[in-house]
Amino acid sequence: MKKLVLMLSLVMFAFAFIGCTEDVTTEATTQGPILAQGVTDTTIKVGNTAATSGPLAFVGVPFNEGMKAVFKQVNDAGGIDGRTIEFVTYDDQFNAEYGVAFTETLVEDDEIFALVGHFGTPTVGATLGYIQEVGIPMVYAATGINGLYFEESLGNPVLAVQPIYKTDGRIMTARAVMEEIYGATHDEALGATDKIGVLYTNDDVGNSIKAGVEAEFASLGISAANRIYYIPVDATTVNTAVLVLQGYDVSTVILAMNQAPFAYTLNAMAEIGLEVPVFTSYVNADVSAVDAAQYSENRPIFTNAWVDVYSEKGAADVTEYIACIDQANLDAATKLAYYGNSFAIAGYIAAKVFVTGLERVAESGVDLTWENFIAAMEDGPIDIPMGGTVDFSNGHRWGIASMSLLQYTLTTINGDNPATVEVETQYTVESFVKVREIQTIEEIEG
Repeated sequence: MKKLVLMLSLVMFAFAFIGCTEDVTTEATTQGPILAQGVTDTTIKVGNTAATSGPLAFVGVPFNEGMKAVFKQVNDAGGIDGRTIEFVTYDDQFNAEYGVAFTETLVEDDEIFALVGHFGTPTVGATLGYIQEVGIPMVYAATGINGLYFEESLGNPVLAVQPIYKTDGRIMTARAVMEEIYGATHDEALGATDKIGVLYTNDDVGNSIKAGVEAEFASLGISAANRIYYIPVDATTVNTAVLVLQGYDVSTVILAMNQAPFAYTLNAMAEIGLEVPVFTSYVNADVSAVDAAQYSENRPIFTNAWVDVYSEKGAADVTEYIACIDQANLDAATKLAYYGNSFAIAGYIAAKVFVTGLERVAESGVDLTWENFIAAMEDGPIDIPMGGTVDFSNGHRWGIASMSLLQYTLTTINGDNPATVEVETQYTVESFVKVREIQTIEEIEG
């Protein structure tokens, strides 16, 4: 059975995967407005450190190019309040030691106004304390680690956008409990005595998602006693863990992990014959992680998703995104490749959210300082291209807290397969299809 991965299916998921003296924060002049560092009458300097070489360059390069495309679009239109945006970036090769050094260079030597698109779990995790100590705004972190999560923290310079794993875990758990897909025909809701298995990896990703799973079970009033079974897994223990859940006769399984463990856990469930619904993170909405030959309709696979290109709004946003990429300083082949590149879209979203904050400051007529920028970001929800909203109001720092629900599907097509040079009479298309619109946790619970 040959696979045909549709280009736009890539963008249905997000991405699995950063003490100063007073003169570092603001500079006051005897005349004119008070401006933060990195801001002049004509420019705003921002920066990031990202993996643009090495094994993860396939993520970092398009991510940065998506941001550059937005900044070019803004600059070509005259900038924000007469100021154009300058972007400074360093290649940290996904190395935390490099990332820390480059972050300090950006803040203390380059004197940027803000970190935009702070990249990757190693660097983000190692620099959060420094960012908060200095007070420099950080808009969009290309990771979902729980260190980015704050319930109420007014004025906090950390402004994460993509869903934080704790939020991700809460939403997948709410759906695992509330969705009407259980029973022999998948037509009844999870019952009050049904058992739930939670397999998680004992790492930053797995433990971060598991924290959200636990929080949501508590919110729903579901006790772990004799009902919820948490088991850590790795490649060597996953078969035993699946056998244990089979012995407990669980009604559904939550997989708190990223792509590689997700793939081998699905295979273990198939080989052992555990056929119950599976719920997992937005980072796993990728058909390459599913072995179609082992897929069973009695083991439906559901994932969260915070990007939606198929709604009316999403389709309009895609058109705007493509127009932006078309004006970027890229060759024609690269532009075409980036139309459906999820990492370029992530960079685009990061830059668009940052620009929204600048526009709010300009519209309010106040000086462009760190404090005023953060306050503007907290002034109500911000629209996410191809997605819902992120809301920093009241000091909320939990990233996007609304997602759609996708289901893995296999569709048999009669005709010639455009992905191969062979003439076929029948081929199979794998995809993740939206089955629920974007919803908040509260909407799902209700």
